Amino acid sequence: MSMVTPRAGILNIKPHMAAPPAGVIRIELSNNESALGASPKAVQAARDAVAGIERYPDDGPRHLAEAIGEVFGLDPARIVCGHGSDELLQRLARGYINPGDEVIHSVHGYLKFPNYAFAMDATPVAAPDQSFKASVDGILSCVTPRTRVVLLANPDNPTGTCLDGREIRRLHAGLPGNVLLVLDSAYAEYVSAEDYELPVALVNESDNVVMTRTFSKIFGLAGMRLGWLYGPPAVVDVLQRLGLTFPLSRPAIAAGIAAVRDQEHMRHVFTYNRDQLARFSSEVAALGLRMFPSSTNFLLLDFEGQKVTARQACDFLATRGIAGRMFTQPDYRNLLRISMGLDAEMRETVAALRDCLQAGSP
Repeated sequence: MSMVTPRAGILNIKPHMAAPPAGVIRIELSNNESALGASPKAVQAARDAVAGIERYPDDGPRHLAEAIGEVFGLDPARIVCGHGSDELLQRLARGYINPGDEVIHSVHGYLKFPNYAFAMDATPVAAPDQSFKASVDGILSCVTPRTRVVLLANPDNPTGTCLDGREIRRLHAGLPGNVLLVLDSAYAEYVSAEDYELPVALVNESDNVVMTRTFSKIFGLAGMRLGWLYGPPAVVDVLQRLGLTFPLSRPAIAAGIAAVRDQEHMRHVFTYNRDQLARFSSEVAALGLRMFPSSTNFLLLDFEGQKVTARQACDFLATRGIAGRMFTQPDYRNLLRISMGLDAEMRETVAALRDCLQAGSP
């Protein structure tokens, strides 16, 4: 009997995050959400918008794009809003990846990138890196006539590492003009390194570079599923053609506009995260754990050489009601990602890690 079948590549898509451990979770440190939550102004705006949910938000994405453009000094006509950066990345895949194309990503970079290629019956190509940090030379060494898209998260996830502006420009200069460079800047607002460069100028100067951003991280709107993209007019036109009718809800649009305009709250979250990350890093290092340098709101811990594995540590934390994040890729089997939470939550996490390491087993 004949059967309906999907694209062959879709069946290659697998979860990139390991299943969470069982138990009652009190402290959620697995999803890189904002410890301080959304701006109170954004919360109130979303509540107020509920009163009009019987109406479609006709011009909602345009109003949100205008607010983003106003705050960041960008042309709103070159901004596309969607359901988080993930949905926009899916649109880019549908618009620019054909069966048989190659899509380059860093081997230890954002682990979902290969799935965008699989969904289009294309081939994901894992570029070599340097100690879990993206390598421009590694990426360029993988370029072939079949290369269609290069996907790079900067800062990266789950490592937290990032490349400076000079390296990103060197990457772009080494790519053919018909290859689309997609720079996922979801954690850009957390970066404090002076040599980091938002790719806005590169987008403005080029026809083959796009930048994706999200409201899920520093703006604290993960539950709203809201993101945006800044790109060349031709790419924006393609993505608008692929967009849903009335793609965003009224509460999400209202919350996004209020959140992006509340720069004081964003600066407060940035300062809190910077200080918390430094303190947690110092305390974890004192326990003898190695970690990756992070420009984000999370830290990737390395349990190599410890008396417990990362899996055992993750399970131990769960017995204390604390959720960390593990990943399915084999090279991540002994690494555990911890998001920054509230001060008391992080101190409890350090204490639990200390107990785990001293006990030698869960």
